[in-house]
Amino acid sequence: MGKILVTGGLGYIGSHTVVELQNAGFEVVIIDNLSNSSLEVIDGIVNISKQKPLFEKLDLRNKSEVSTFFQKYQDIEGIIHFAASKAVGESVENPLLYYENNLNTLIYLLQECNKNEINNFIFSSSCTVYGEPDSLPINESAPVKKATSPYGNTKQISEEIIFDTCSVSNLKSIALRYFNPIGAHESCEIGELPLGVPQNLVPFITQTAAGLREQLSVFGDDYPTPDGSCIRDYIHVVDLAKAHVVALQRLLNDKGESNFEIFNIGTGRGSSVLEVVNAFEKVTEQKLNYKIVDRRPGDVISVYADTKKANEVLGWKSEKTMEDSLLSSWNWEKKVRNI
Repeated sequence: MGKILVTGGLGYIGSHTVVELQNAGFEVVIIDNLSNSSLEVIDGIVNISKQKPLFEKLDLRNKSEVSTFFQKYQDIEGIIHFAASKAVGESVENPLLYYENNLNTLIYLLQECNKNEINNFIFSSSCTVYGEPDSLPINESAPVKKATSPYGNTKQISEEIIFDTCSVSNLKSIALRYFNPIGAHESCEIGELPLGVPQNLVPFITQTAAGLREQLSVFGDDYPTPDGSCIRDYIHVVDLAKAHVVALQRLLNDKGESNFEIFNIGTGRGSSVLEVVNAFEKVTEQKLNYKIVDRRPGDVISVYADTKKANEVLGWKSEKTMEDSLLSSWNWEKKVRNI
């Protein structure tokens, strides 16, 4: 069995996926430039899986370095591509950074796939490609709307680049459109550790509970939802990681119905911001200091997945509950902060 390359493999989703790949018997090589991660994550991966992945510090924007990597590792059998900039607000402020980082890196990888006959490619996509949906839950045939941010646009363009490449080569690819990953590994060895102010709800919740943040802002309570706050599909990161292993096995076993497939990866359930806040308080017995503030520009009202295709075609289903996710997030936060 050849090696599996995981780009961005020391990041939040990447590190959990490396663990699940190694648990499934794969040998993993990680590329990461450590811009939003830490070398210490390797220790967490080793403590869980009892295996040390190979690691190369490399910036995928450097085309010659990418080429040199593939000359060194000539037994790569598949690639799972996570490495990308992902903050929506930052992408609005600095769009060229996002187009360079998220598109050039993908192109360089695909060029190496063609050159080295690497035919199995999994892309980390996003439910942001759907924008404000026409109907719920969202299935894979829902229209891709005009992106509301350069970040979202890079995901749309990336899917198009991969589709076009698959059309004229032997490449087989699966794009996994994630909804909202939360939680941490139950061992507390790895989890979500954003640099600076968290952009996502759950780490902001746990940092508020831990005293790092004075107050949690809930952006709006006047949306047309049961409690007025926005609704999202929150999926445990370990469930999400396992979906990558299943998708990879589908590619390696040549089970795809076409050479480019798309799957929604979520729970199929929508939870409002206030429901998440209340569930966190209940499961952790921590009272949160939160305040309702004005709506945030660009927020979609309600998004949750139709997971039927992933359940039936991919043979994958989410297993962990919201309570599992929030408790693991809090246990991880406590470990990181020595609480």
